[in-house]
Order: sequence, then C-alpha cells, then structure tokens
Amino acid sequence: MATHTFPVTLEGAGAETLMWASPEEVETAALDQLRNISRLPWVHGLRVMPDVHLGKGATVGSVVAMKNAVSPAAVGVDIGCGMQAVQTDLVAADLPEDLGTLRAAVEATIPVGFSSHESAPDTGVGVGWDAFWAGFRELHPGVQDRESRAMKQMGTLGGGNHFIELTVDGEGRVWLMLHSGSRNIGKEVAERHINGAKALEHNLDLPDRDLAVFLAGTPQMDAYLRDLYWAQDYAARNRAVMMGLFQGVVRDYFGRLGRDVTFGEQVSAHHNYVSEETYDGVDLIVTRKGAISAKSGEYGLIPGSMGTGSYVVRGLGNTQSYCSASHGAGRRMSRTKARKTFTVEDLIAQTAGVECRKDVGVVDEIPGAYKSLETVMEAQTDLVEVVARLQTLMCVKG
Repeated sequence: MATHTFPVTLEGAGAETLMWASPEEVETAALDQLRNISRLPWVHGLRVMPDVHLGKGATVGSVVAMKNAVSPAAVGVDIGCGMQAVQTDLVAADLPEDLGTLRAAVEATIPVGFSSHESAPDTGVGVGWDAFWAGFRELHPGVQDRESRAMKQMGTLGGGNHFIELTVDGEGRVWLMLHSGSRNIGKEVAERHINGAKALEHNLDLPDRDLAVFLAGTPQMDAYLRDLYWAQDYAARNRAVMMGLFQGVVRDYFGRLGRDVTFGEQVSAHHNYVSEETYDGVDLIVTRKGAISAKSGEYGLIPGSMGTGSYVVRGLGNTQSYCSASHGAGRRMSRTKARKTFTVEDLIAQTAGVECRKDVGVVDEIPGAYKSLETVMEAQTDLVEVVARLQTLMCVKG
C-alpha cells in the first residue's frame, strides 16, 4: 500500500490541483509547470498522476479540465498515443526457449523506427476505412501533402518509448501488447495548431506561450478539434492494424508447430487525448497527457519501462481524479541523461531474461531511466484495481 494518503493539494496553484504524487518527490520544473497550467483562466481543475514528469508545454501525467477552451500543447504532438493488448490461449509452456525467431518475424512484418509499409496494409481490421480516409481532405491545409505517408505509416510502430511485447500473466497465460500513436501525421497536425494558437491575441500575455489555447465558438477551435479527433481515430486504427499483423505473425509461427492460436477480447486505451466530459454538472474539455481514462469498470493498460512488464487494470470511477489514472511508470531522467548515465552493459543486465534489442540505440529506454512501476501503482489504489500483472518475455523497439 502507499505510504502517503492521496490526493494531496499542490500549494501555490490557481485552480484546484490534486496530486497522486508527493510534491517533494517531483522535479521542481514539473511543479512550476503544473502551477502555470493551473493559473490559466480557463482551467477548472488539474489532476496529477503518480508518473508525473516535466513535458513540453504541459506536464506528462496531468489531466487538465478546461471550460470552453482547449490547449493543443497540453495534448502534445503524439495525439492519441496509447496501448492495446489481447490475451491468447497460449500458455508459457507453449513458448520456445528462444524467442529470437519470433521477434525477427515481428520486426520483418511491422515496420519500426522511421520505416513504413510500401502501401497501407489490408488486415481486415476495423470498418469505415473509406470514410476515415476521406476525412483527410478536411484536415489542416498544411498537411495535405502527407496523405500518402500517413497511409504507409498506418500499422507501424515508430520509435522512442513505443514497443511491441509478448508477455505472460500471473497464471502463465500469454498476452500480446503494443504501444504507439498517430505517427507523423499526428505530429504534423499538432505542430500546426500549436503554432496557430500561439499567434492568437488572447494568448500573447501568457506566462508560457506553449500553453496557448483555442476558445469555444471560434473557427480555430472547431478546426483543431476536428483534426484532433481524426488523429485520435488514426492512432486507434494504427494500433488495431498493428495488433492484427502481430496476431498474424503469432498465428503463423505456432501454426508451423502444429498449434492453432485463438485470441480473446482486446483492451485499447488512449493516454494522450481529449474528451468532452461532465463533472458535478459542469461540461468540461478534459485533456489527458500521459493519463488514461479509469471510469468505473473500464479496462485500461499501464505499462512499465522496456521489458519490465505492465498492468491490466479496471477503473474505479474516482471522480476526484476526473476518472483518470497513470499511463505508465513515467521517466525519472531525460533521454540525454540516460545515455550519459547508462551503458550497453547496464542495458544487458537490466533486461536479462527478455528477448529484445540490447544495443546503444535503445540505452535511453533502459529501465533505470524510468520510475518504479510498482511505486506508481501503489499510489493509485483508489483509482484502479489490478486485473493482471504482465511479465515481459519479448520486446520489439523502434
């Protein structure tokens, strides 16, 4: 159990700011960033998750509830980033001792890093594709030359902290899991709207121009929300297509061994997104940047760092947190600091027993660069309940 009683109130904040993290354990720059956000005149309330850390514009691990306004930087550039997982009928005893061949097959099927498909993959996943792609023509004029790239990146992983994993739960059941977002098109859309917001007159005197907002009833906000919701849909479809490809690889791999594989219901959760919600009779635009929705009975996914496992959770519907929970372990040091602090030898030691890359290109994703997932979970026992603890056996990184 947590050693603190949460939530605690952030001193010096403007709008009510409740934290599921101890302020003395949060970096000063992140606390200052939270105070800046809370003082925006449109902010109704701010909620801070236990994986909180400094971010660009808004703090990662924050839930910002605004009235009649939205800040595109509070969402960030990886619009719709999130998780997807599915339980299989495989058990640990079905797995080979060496998962290297399976990892190579996943990497050959799902493009990672800057790679993409030669054309949009047809996995038979999802519906409404024609209408979805037709919506591209309604996006910001500045991204109209990106449609072909967006199509080719559908069903791709990207880099950074994105991953594809094969895991087992406490009962030895095998799960497939992945983490990705809206790829380059989400970034392109976000950057154009963030820059547009900064130029608006009502944002010129803000203490941090990265917190510029669009106001309800304006064409700028209407255009942003249209593009945002499309990008969130892209992110969800991207994960679904990747999961379809991942399932295909697993099905083919075990099929050659004479084992048919079936899959259960999928769990999918955004953790960088906007939702229009109502609390205490007040209609709010809620931005979760590094936070998941945790409504009562709602399933969610909270991953750790590279190879350290994840949790499948069920929301408890705590309205104090705007029905939210953390999105993962959260970084405790920057990528630059991680590269200066850790070596490839450290990476090999910290990912022992996990089939994954163990080279200098992913040292910044080493488990030691992240907070303890167990500590993060202990701080939010009033937000979610644990359904399963997943142990990572194979991890694909960009």
